[in-house]
Amino acid sequence: MITSVLVANRGEIACRIVRTCRELGIRTVAVHSDADANALHARVADAAVRLPGAAPADTYLRGDLIVKAALASGADAVHPGYGFLSENADFARAVLDAGLVWIGPPPKAIEAMASKTRAKKLMGLEPLATVTADDLPVLVKAAAGGGGRGMRVVRDLGALDAELTAARAEALSAFGDDEVFVEPYVEGGRHVEVQILADAHGTVWALGTRDCSLQRRHQKVVEEAPAPGLSPELTDSLCAMAERAARAVDYVGAGTVEFLVADGTAYFLEMNTRLQVEHPVTEAVYDLDLVALQIRVAEGEALESEPPRPRGHAVEARLYAEDPAQAWAPQTGTLHRLSVPDVRLDTGYADGDAIGVHYDPMLAKAVAHAPTRAEAIRRLAGALERAEIHGPATNRDLLVRSLRHEEFTAARTDTGFYDRHLAELTEPAPDPYAPLAAALADAHGRSRFGGWRNLPSQAQVKRYLMAGEEHEVRYRHTREGLAADGVRVVHADARLVVLEADGVRRKFAVSRYGDQVYVGPTALTALPRFREPTADHAPGSLLAPMPGTVVRIAEGLAVGAAVQAGQPLLWLEAMKMEHKITAPVTGTVTTLDATPGRQVDVGTLLAVVQDDAPR
Repeated sequence: MITSVLVANRGEIACRIVRTCRELGIRTVAVHSDADANALHARVADAAVRLPGAAPADTYLRGDLIVKAALASGADAVHPGYGFLSENADFARAVLDAGLVWIGPPPKAIEAMASKTRAKKLMGLEPLATVTADDLPVLVKAAAGGGGRGMRVVRDLGALDAELTAARAEALSAFGDDEVFVEPYVEGGRHVEVQILADAHGTVWALGTRDCSLQRRHQKVVEEAPAPGLSPELTDSLCAMAERAARAVDYVGAGTVEFLVADGTAYFLEMNTRLQVEHPVTEAVYDLDLVALQIRVAEGEALESEPPRPRGHAVEARLYAEDPAQAWAPQTGTLHRLSVPDVRLDTGYADGDAIGVHYDPMLAKAVAHAPTRAEAIRRLAGALERAEIHGPATNRDLLVRSLRHEEFTAARTDTGFYDRHLAELTEPAPDPYAPLAAALADAHGRSRFGGWRNLPSQAQVKRYLMAGEEHEVRYRHTREGLAADGVRVVHADARLVVLEADGVRRKFAVSRYGDQVYVGPTALTALPRFREPTADHAPGSLLAPMPGTVVRIAEGLAVGAAVQAGQPLLWLEAMKMEHKITAPVTGTVTTLDATPGRQVDVGTLLAVVQDDAPR
């Protein structure tokens, strides 16, 4: 019987595994990089072991160090979570060879299915050996791992080599394996998958379907179970194919078989030989704890002959520290407050934690379960709308709008949803009363009168930056309290402002952290009374859009080089994803301050391209 589990992962999945282990009475051991020394997963585990360094290649991808940590800490089992080494057969063997229990599938099953190229061959499919213009569009994919890393859609044959290079670099950084392959890209398909759970006694459960079609950069954003709108015949066929795939490799443990569904036809994509990020929606529908079942299967227990019957519908949304309106740029900083009411919240952060640049920008997963799909969607959208998320920019507003979009509510989405609708879904819609509420909360208690004055107060002026635009508000101190034109101030203190306009009374919860102010879900920045001079950058300056590391510079790029508008010049890596920086104009490079390996902050000057157009 397992008594102590080392969790070979970080973030929300590590915390989620620790939670189940605690419920089972199992001791837990965390591993952490130097960047994660104070991370939540390291704090909630019973013990923690340092992995020196910060980059994944030096820490969470070092199987030798993790096995050593397990032995030193007295753990008798290892749970890999997802990502990192979760689908690495050599790591699984190293765990078993050390006399530890591996909470995952057999290494041979991982070898057969974890590599997408081998999995496709096993299912009678072959990647493209050569690519011609007639094959376009195609998809470049990493053979190991998932989560959208190492994936590129190629529509121009001339861009294929560059995209292969980028995909290999990203895959190596994320999974320690730079193997990639190319396959046809199916437009307008739905991403549908089947959860598998198998024991060592011949029982295989197919735990229904999930739809994961809302994706950005090939990484899932919203998932639900069961997949809506599938015919019973197609659902049965998908589950049967998933079960056959598991039995073909003598699979044991939790896994997922993924398909692309288009025009009623299912195309096999891959099998993930691990727990999936979106497993909570299946747990909700089947009333199961998949991590607990993984542990019991690893201990040799047999599953019941049939799984429980599903009930209701579940929807999950991934909350990311990123700005969807700025090409999904990841965000860093302090997460002052994270609270999503009335739904399940799996997170790797607590209030006050720092969000750094080294790892995935996912903050949490919010999951709602209800008797019907419509009710689950409404519950999740409402919870996210009421959530307190104070810190770096997130995709919260995008999630709420996505869940309420007519295509999603009608179950008519596909993997191109954000390609079609991102502009409308990210259109700023700030609350017009938020700046006034912020100013009144700040002014609370600052009376302008002594006991002897009897003259009207001069209007006070406050300026705030909201949704990229400056807003100026005016208010007055009166004998009755604070006042403003066009509204009645019913109540105002440092935490709560109540305004009445056109007979409607509204409450505004206010929180402040230095110059950052949050009025309900609206984020504002308090501006100084007098404007400060701003840095002057030359036209054509390329500034780092996010903190990260310069990983590559275009071949031949140097001061004096001629470049074309839109030409890729350099690549930044932030939060395990590569971000391409392109030339803003056709012209000449006059400054190049970027070098591979350089760490940069937001706004760091990387290069300057002087416009060659006549003036």
